[in-house]
Amino acid sequence: MPAATGSRRRWLKACAGACLLGPALITRAETSVRIARLDSVPDQAVGAEILAAIYRRAGIGITFVDLPAKRSLLESSEGRVDGEVQRILAVQDQYPSLIALHPSINFIEPTAFVTDAELQVDGWPSISGHSIGIVRGVGSSERGTAGMSRVEAVTTMEQLMQSLVAKRFDVAVNDGFSGLLVIRRLKLQRSVRPLSPALEHIPLYHFLHERHRDLVPRIEKVMREMQASGELERVRQQVVARMLKDAER
Repeated sequence: MPAATGSRRRWLKACAGACLLGPALITRAETSVRIARLDSVPDQAVGAEILAAIYRRAGIGITFVDLPAKRSLLESSEGRVDGEVQRILAVQDQYPSLIALHPSINFIEPTAFVTDAELQVDGWPSISGHSIGIVRGVGSSERGTAGMSRVEAVTTMEQLMQSLVAKRFDVAVNDGFSGLLVIRRLKLQRSVRPLSPALEHIPLYHFLHERHRDLVPRIEKVMREMQASGELERVRQQVVARMLKDAER
């Protein structure tokens, strides 16, 4: 009987310990997320570093899962990963299980790149009279040039800039930062230049799957504080400067 009583005491202690430990384990699991980051997309690398700074300030663990663009939305909207680094706001209309967090954390700026063409840009219509190169599958470029008569789609950003230098078209359209990165990698700074202003400014928003709805106020509070202090923009500028410098090596 004493042996049985001792066993029962040990069992009760173990149960009590499990009850105390259980919530701690759950809390840790709830405050660590896996976020989809698009393969080989420079602005996604920038957004991921901005997001890492936000989550660090919020005290939430974060890791990134590199995925192709279309698969990424499938995985995040169905909850197999916990969200997206950054997407345009319209994603929430097509994927209601994804929650957009405010304010925006990053942006892209579709930009006209040229070699020797004298061209004044003022929005998308200003390039419509020229032959234009875009990267196939880049939504902002496809939407912006929709209906224009001389648009050629290529496979990669590298091919886009090389084709521009080879005079296959007058204007290459690419996100401004990504275009500068590719130009530096290919050593084309003397041949290709971006035109100012950008054709469009597109804010990008971080998305979480709806099962993490309880984290949204906590993260948004940090985002607003970092925006108000200028820290969000400082982080972006630092990451962009570092990536451009590394591209020249």
